[in-house]
Amino acid sequence: MDELQKIDILSLDREELAAEITAMGEKAFRAKQIYDWLHVKKISDFSQMSNISAQFREELSKKFCLKQLIIKKKLVSAIDNTVKYLYGLPDGEAVETVLMEYKHGNSLCISTQVGCRMGCRFCASTIAGFVRHLLPSEMLLQIYETERDSGRHVDSIVLMGIGEPLDNYDNVLKFLSLLNSEGDGMSLRHISLSTCGVVNRIYDLAELKTGLTLSISLHAATDERRSEIMPINRKFHLDELMKACRYYFEQTGRRISFEYSLIEGVNDTEQSAQELINLLGGFNCHVNLIPINEIRERDFRKSRSVERFRKRLCDAGLNATVRRTLGADINAACGQLRRDGGLNNADNKQTTGGEL
Repeated sequence: MDELQKIDILSLDREELAAEITAMGEKAFRAKQIYDWLHVKKISDFSQMSNISAQFREELSKKFCLKQLIIKKKLVSAIDNTVKYLYGLPDGEAVETVLMEYKHGNSLCISTQVGCRMGCRFCASTIAGFVRHLLPSEMLLQIYETERDSGRHVDSIVLMGIGEPLDNYDNVLKFLSLLNSEGDGMSLRHISLSTCGVVNRIYDLAELKTGLTLSISLHAATDERRSEIMPINRKFHLDELMKACRYYFEQTGRRISFEYSLIEGVNDTEQSAQELINLLGGFNCHVNLIPINEIRERDFRKSRSVERFRKRLCDAGLNATVRRTLGADINAACGQLRRDGGLNNADNKQTTGGEL
């Protein structure tokens, strides 16, 4: 069977895998054995399933594909042990994954799409346009391959790499389900999902009460300014976004984090601070201030007023902190390594989609 026609076994949940295995004439316990090999031992080849007969392993390899990621480039920070991977996908595309070391453990920032169609003006990930969604297996493999290569256990996940997670909603939910149901499954309370504000999906996520931490890429506190730098705001205005955020908090009890990248002369003024205070005042939330990552295709510059801006918010009663910059010496911001590595699809093929 052609590889493209084979079933992506890593994207199957327990029930789906059991149905496929029993359809092959095997007992249901075989599915549990296989699932453990895939998601607990995290093997990379069917031949490594030592308690499965060679004949059945051969049958598995004919029916299923076991996807793999290839490390195309790896950068290790000499400052703080941050590791940035450029992973090659089976179809020749590539995504970025960043391993970060904190006192509380290792956190992995993963990508959810190849490219992005949100069109945020300050973001490197969206410059090449949108190519395709990542499959659940391709999100899982960013974790598995990183753990294999680094020898470090991943303690928490941030869906904040290339792509808009809520634009790939079904595959992201399947990924979360698989991640949460492993033998040593990760609690969804250790996972943060960052969205630029796909309001209808925020409501859908709220109903599921998953325990996820929701992070909103805000970056401006008025419709006029936010629409200029984030096209998503032309579809979902700030009042709609804030209403959805309040609903998410009411349904889940999980405090929302608002990400705010400070851009010199654009959103870092005293007026901008007051606008943010007016928008978020009285809401149980956290403001994560981010010194913007400068990219050569844009003329946005890093703010020189980060600490002053933070103090202004705190004085007004908001919980605001400045994100610790990791991997500064390896350009650990998302999207840059993929473009610098010659994997910007705009250079070699037509990309699909546009701004939402």
